[in-house]
Amino acid sequence: MLSVDGLNQYYGGSHILRGVGFEARLGEVTVILGRNGVGKTTLLKSLMGVVPVKTGRIAIDGHDIAGATSYERVRQGIGYVPQGREIFGRLTVEENLRMGLATQPGGTPIPAELFELFPVLKQMLQRRGGDLSGGQQQQLAIARALAAGPKLLMLDEPTEGIQPSIIKEIGRVIRMLADRQTMAIVLVEQYYDFAAELADQYMVMERGEIVARGRGKDMAADGVRQKMSI
Repeated sequence: MLSVDGLNQYYGGSHILRGVGFEARLGEVTVILGRNGVGKTTLLKSLMGVVPVKTGRIAIDGHDIAGATSYERVRQGIGYVPQGREIFGRLTVEENLRMGLATQPGGTPIPAELFELFPVLKQMLQRRGGDLSGGQQQQLAIARALAAGPKLLMLDEPTEGIQPSIIKEIGRVIRMLADRQTMAIVLVEQYYDFAAELADQYMVMERGEIVARGRGKDMAADGVRQKMSI
């Protein structure tokens, strides 16, 4: 579903992404791990078109989108949950969800499935996003990204600052979505146990490069936890 090849990105004179390449397959969770500052968030922003790439190819379902704008990438089927959630605090839950439908025809209803995945949102439709707990905001951010029915869902550290009960719920939803075989999921994470539980394939980043990769079931044998602590 997603194919990335030779991705390079710079901030000023700093080389942030160094020839990054990988594939994310339909029905799989691709986990990207690494310490702070290795380029994980920059990678997702580059894939989303939030920051430009210097060189490289990004393809969704075989279509090159490296020169496309962010909203064009959404129309191509990318859903993005940024680090820190970035919901609209002054808008209600319902209004936030409707923002996820911005690329759809006017009058498109909010998919009922979102409330099956995250029942708490249905109870809080008229509550302002800024009044929700951190975990509820994360659920809202994921639901907003799912509203348009993406083919690729990218999540940037969805466990950050979230209570354990909601981390477990978010993990359940991610696994369920992948198992439906209708989308590819790219998960950037620092929480090793959460990543290991979900990963079909993993990659470890260091200094803007992918330094290790493999199947999720092999993470323990491959010493991934130790690689992240070096």
